[in-house]
Amino acid sequence: MTAANSAVPSPSQTRRARLEAAVHPPVRPGPSTSAVAIGASSISEVACVTLANAHLRLDLAPALGGGITRFDWRGEHGPVPIFRRCRNVSLDTDPNELACYPLLPYSNRIGGGRFEFRGRSIAVPLNRPAEPLPLHGDGWLARWKVDEAEKESVRLTLDHRDGKPYAFRATQRYTIDDATLTVALDIENTGRDALPFGLGLHPFLVRDADTRLSAAAGGLWLSGDDWLPTRHVSAPPAWQFGVAYPLPDAMVNHAFTGWSGQAAVVWPKRRLSLTIASSADHYILYTPPQQDFFCFEPVDHPINALNLEGGGAEHGMTVLARGERLSREFRFTVERTGMRAMAGGRGARR
Repeated sequence: MTAANSAVPSPSQTRRARLEAAVHPPVRPGPSTSAVAIGASSISEVACVTLANAHLRLDLAPALGGGITRFDWRGEHGPVPIFRRCRNVSLDTDPNELACYPLLPYSNRIGGGRFEFRGRSIAVPLNRPAEPLPLHGDGWLARWKVDEAEKESVRLTLDHRDGKPYAFRATQRYTIDDATLTVALDIENTGRDALPFGLGLHPFLVRDADTRLSAAAGGLWLSGDDWLPTRHVSAPPAWQFGVAYPLPDAMVNHAFTGWSGQAAVVWPKRRLSLTIASSADHYILYTPPQQDFFCFEPVDHPINALNLEGGGAEHGMTVLARGERLSREFRFTVERTGMRAMAGGRGARR
């Protein structure tokens, strides 16, 4: 406010100023640090949102699927990536270069680009030029709107009421509290007909030679060359992950079932751990060989659930009639570990 314009701004002006800030404020370590900023930075042509406190920094790109571009632990020697950072945030950024993005109204692939539901054959359009099957739904490819922004929380919305076959309204709320990031997804069916819906997240986590995973699950879906599931089996010993276990060297790209909703990633050399807690009971593990990342995707249904025997509702999806809603929550808690890093510790509670 200047001397020439000393009028008290209206609530709408205050909110607009907060949501349209053009520059990120400085974010420095310290117990009282808490900031929110929205705007294009000097190195990015895409407006981003930054949330930060004494422990965490989170950057979001509403225009890029409402996805995360950066999620760091703010250590005593500087920021340490927890999710793989997006190296180039621009209008041309491929969503798979992001650090994390939402999965809605379904996760992963739909075989044949269609499914049967209540006597109808429902076509799902292709959504990626290089993909032969519909992939990950509509949310990750859409431009989201910043609806609310507070010091440690931001709410994004997506109005997809004209979508086919899925018409919906969705929200993502990102909140940082102490050393925990919480992501809450909510979706409402705005279409005429009831359909099976599902939710999940697709984070790309940092991987080094010593990264370990603990994520006990009862079984998994084997898949064919097209990555669609072919048979459900008990998890083999190397993939049970009942305790912190090194990630496989070979490619894994499977949906795991019977998950407790609790997992831990440990980086012994970095002396950090990440506890993951979710209201979902499936996850998809993707471990591309010789890469500096892996994906641990908490979801509420397996790949191609809509075409498995019994349909999506028998495999974790939720049938929503018009006006009905589905919500899921995902928590990521970062901790420092001792010289002997162990999974577990002060995990986020469901």
